[in-house]
Amino acid sequence: MKNRIDQLFSEKEAEILSIYLTAGYPGLNDTPGLLEALQEHGADMVEIGIPFSDPLADGPVIQKSSLLALQNGMSLDLLFSQLKGIRNTVDIPLVLMGYLNPVLQMGMEQFLKNCRDTGIDGVIIPDLPPGEYESLYMELFRSYGIYHTLLITPHTDEARIKRIAALSEGFLYLVADASTTGARDSVGDHQKKYFQRLNAMNLPVPGLIGFGISNRETFKTACKYARGAIIGSAFIRALGAQNALSPEERVKQFIGEIRGS
Repeated sequence: MKNRIDQLFSEKEAEILSIYLTAGYPGLNDTPGLLEALQEHGADMVEIGIPFSDPLADGPVIQKSSLLALQNGMSLDLLFSQLKGIRNTVDIPLVLMGYLNPVLQMGMEQFLKNCRDTGIDGVIIPDLPPGEYESLYMELFRSYGIYHTLLITPHTDEARIKRIAALSEGFLYLVADASTTGARDSVGDHQKKYFQRLNAMNLPVPGLIGFGISNRETFKTACKYARGAIIGSAFIRALGAQNALSPEERVKQFIGEIRGS
């Protein structure tokens, strides 16, 4: 069976919208319903964040959601339990994103087996070095049919970009800013030059731009330089807003604002 990430990129040429959510946020049992709502209202792919107590690469919004999810009682075991049967209702690609520590506590092979058994298509582990992935885990990932997406930043040199792109499957995570995650209102000229440089390299996997994509303007700008973009902090903030809307209604409103519908 073709990986759903490959299917998405073969069927959709532009404006791919990937949404990041924190598992177990805002409520412990909200994740399956949010996945269904995201699919219904126009997300093309979802990155499910594994809460972790020390999320170094994340800005304050995602850090706070991760802490609240842990306080709610979310764990990696519980997440996999909640995702059993998710493929009965959700067809879009699902990617787990998290830090290496919880994965190693579960055991890499058990983690990948659970990913396969619940219908997860790919994994993003920002603190797993590419060399370590290649030497220790790449064959294991491939034996379970789970893609591993790697990240590059504006400071990554050209030789390393090519090496990382060769190792990355499904898509390449193009970090827009060499800082932590967080919503920003615009895409700067230095970032546009970085994206232009990447486009000129004709890398073997498509790219999605993440970190700082927060509204329709930044989404549309990012889509001029890549196949699409990833939105995290702005969506988490919308989910946590103090208003009368249900989580599903907040999904509909947020995606509508990004898509302009």
